[in-house]
Amino acid sequence: MNTTTHTLSHWRNLGIIAHIDAGKTTLTERLLWKTGEIRRVGEVHDGAATTDFSAIERERGITIGAAAVQAHWAPRGGEDHRLTLIDTPGHIDFAIEVERSLRVLDGAVAVFSAVDGVQPQSETVWHQARRHGVPLIAYVNKMDRIGASFERVLAQLQDKLQARPWAVGWPLGDENHFHGWVDFIARQVVEWDDAGNPTRSDWTAEQQAQWQPHRLRLIEAVADHDDTLADAWLAGAVVDDAALRAALRRATLAGAGVPVLAGAAFKSKGIDTLLDAIVDFLPSPLDRPAVVATRGGSEVRLPPDPNGPLAALLFKITHQAHAALSFVRVYSGTLKVGDQVASSQHAQGRRISRLVRVQADQTRDIAEAVAGDIVAVIGWKDAVSGETLSAPSAPLLLDTIHAQHAVLAWRLGAEKASDLIRMSQGLSSLAQEDPSFRVATDAVTGETLIWGMGELHLEVMVERLRSEWNVPVKVGAPRVAYQEAPARAVQGVEGKVVKQTGGQGQYARVLVDVTPTGDDAVRFIDRTVGGVIPKSFVAAVEKGVRAALEEGPRGHPVVGIEVVLTDGQTHAKDSSEMAFHRAGSEALKAALATAGTRLLEPVMEVAIHAPSGNVGDVVGDLNRRSGRVASIEDHGAQVEVVGYAPLARLAGYTTALRSLTQGRATSDMRFNGYEEVQAA
Repeated sequence: MNTTTHTLSHWRNLGIIAHIDAGKTTLTERLLWKTGEIRRVGEVHDGAATTDFSAIERERGITIGAAAVQAHWAPRGGEDHRLTLIDTPGHIDFAIEVERSLRVLDGAVAVFSAVDGVQPQSETVWHQARRHGVPLIAYVNKMDRIGASFERVLAQLQDKLQARPWAVGWPLGDENHFHGWVDFIARQVVEWDDAGNPTRSDWTAEQQAQWQPHRLRLIEAVADHDDTLADAWLAGAVVDDAALRAALRRATLAGAGVPVLAGAAFKSKGIDTLLDAIVDFLPSPLDRPAVVATRGGSEVRLPPDPNGPLAALLFKITHQAHAALSFVRVYSGTLKVGDQVASSQHAQGRRISRLVRVQADQTRDIAEAVAGDIVAVIGWKDAVSGETLSAPSAPLLLDTIHAQHAVLAWRLGAEKASDLIRMSQGLSSLAQEDPSFRVATDAVTGETLIWGMGELHLEVMVERLRSEWNVPVKVGAPRVAYQEAPARAVQGVEGKVVKQTGGQGQYARVLVDVTPTGDDAVRFIDRTVGGVIPKSFVAAVEKGVRAALEEGPRGHPVVGIEVVLTDGQTHAKDSSEMAFHRAGSEALKAALATAGTRLLEPVMEVAIHAPSGNVGDVVGDLNRRSGRVASIEDHGAQVEVVGYAPLARLAGYTTALRSLTQGRATSDMRFNGYEEVQAA
């Protein structure tokens, strides 16, 4: 193993993901404290957490932006490992922060409350991680709280997430005094004092008799997915802690299962065991598949080699102390200060003038970053989230970052005309940072519209505009992002452009079929034969069709449609791309006018936690909002109601729910999909 490979094998790039209030930021703070990166623990409720450093985060007590920090840890007194952690938001409105973090990270720790178990946003972030192929560890937090149950969370991981949870130990104590952890791998008992300091001891004969069956079940479960362990197990070999740990690592990296640990982050219990597990089970950059890039229309696979061709992804942009920070994950090659690099967004490329390593809101200058690094470039004012950086001599393109479509808009106006320029600059900066935040102009009234993922998302953006840009703004009525879909299929609809009187003429004729797809796809298919329409004109027709789909007969974007170009006609002199662009647009508009469209609206999944005595009021209120109840789960004094309701009927729902239940109920929402608007 050469020095570079050895170094990369000792790196861990990971995210902390969870539902809101599961304890991600508190856990991150304890991880930093335990590793010696900070000398004093800051609490979320005091507004002093290291990774919640913005004024809004500290005031609201929630994570809004994903924050990167670094730490070092040597498991069981062994070799030192470098950990790059990103603490992500738990609220669904900031899902883009989780999405782009998981896009560039190698592994993740999913945090679950031992009291609340698998919650709605837990499912969202879990599936995001799985979609990106990110290996996971599960950490059951808040074991010191009343109602905590490690066993219940294990069952929910299996039932709700279809995961294969592998408990690598078992908690000792209860909510009155959670104090220890039975380590099935090392056959030890870990006990923590009130300060979170661990004491390890080997199993006694009595403990061996009690816990060895659990260890054997863990070995059997992992052996089902690891041939090396299975061969040793079937041969009757003694499986020591090193062999079991190695097998768990292989199976976790393969996505076969998820090691599960437990602790109480607020009381600093279970932090050391989690740090060991991060090093033991989560991947290094070398353990991840080679990144796939496109070069000249062909795919190339690039391993994490510092001497390879440069391939890096700009995945996040922030503004700190009036400086723009562009966060970059280097997949291959080396990025150096002074380098000129190619950019997928800027033909002239970019220059690396200043490179830094980021620790929350602090930066430290570095000379270079190599494959496997996550760093930031300072000074790029026009950076775009998702752009690829590569060598000018060998430009590449990596898969970009995809944001969900915004579902809610507010009308926005400056209180003074003199603030309009500053408001525009502030909105442009916020939109640059957050791809799920969009700024538009109402075509009828000329008012500014800001589009986001929900009320909290837009509240935060308006608050940042007021505090960071010093722009007093007024907010108008909300607006929901409706869509349209064709109501039925139509065939042979003509689009024709004819201008043949005087000078250069224009001629184009196309025939299209339109069919509903039943999903949210938009497909264009060319089925012309015999070259009746040249390929360049076919491309122009498609552009015209897609332009027309941006606004249907009811004034909303059209989805769920397949447009088939079946025939057409050209003129030897007067046909042009412009004419066929217009003909395609006209054909599509005529087809939709004939077919008619169905109006679709965004529907949210709502999870409500309320006292059992209020369940009737909660369900009744949901029904009055045109909602429907999917499930009601009884948890004793508390009930979880899960239902679906149109976003348009959920304005101010959190406030209304608190009023309905005397402040004792909470709710979480996430976008579920589009459904046809039902007649009142």
